[in-house]
Amino acid sequence: MTTRNEGQQIKSKEPTAELHPQFSSDGAVPTPWAEACALLEKASIYWLTTVRPDGRPHITPLFAVWMDGSLYFCTGPSERKANNLAGNTHCALTTGCNVLDGIDLVVEGDAVQTSDEARLLLIAGVFASKYGWNYEVRDGAFYGEGGRAEVYEVAPATAFAFGKGAVFSQTRYRF
Repeated sequence: MTTRNEGQQIKSKEPTAELHPQFSSDGAVPTPWAEACALLEKASIYWLTTVRPDGRPHITPLFAVWMDGSLYFCTGPSERKANNLAGNTHCALTTGCNVLDGIDLVVEGDAVQTSDEARLLLIAGVFASKYGWNYEVRDGAFYGEGGRAEVYEVAPATAFAFGKGAVFSQTRYRF
């Protein structure tokens, strides 16, 4: 399992945005990364896809926060997603709108367990302001009503924005 340790630098990368013309309307333009980031920050529900030990996908809705160029989520140490990530850190988080007008987003990367308490306090503050949840931070994890929750960071390795509506677009972000 990969873990973020105290003192590691966090770098926010500006990706290259490429429009895929085969899956985009005439006249479509790439979705700016700043717009995608704003949507990632604002989204309420995300869907996490992990890989089971036998290679089958596992998909579950969860809450997450966008901070410093990464998505953060938490899960109990014995939950299926934590078990999957212990064996394979590759994952994808998706979010968007359930209508035909708007933007859907996919962030692919590796989930890295975050245990630095100073970092966890910052992440807990974002969860509190976004969802109204107040986590206690200790022993390298969050503690709340459900007990201990491990915190994971997913920095985008690749991301996609799928614009829908009068103009369809597919933007790929390369980091």
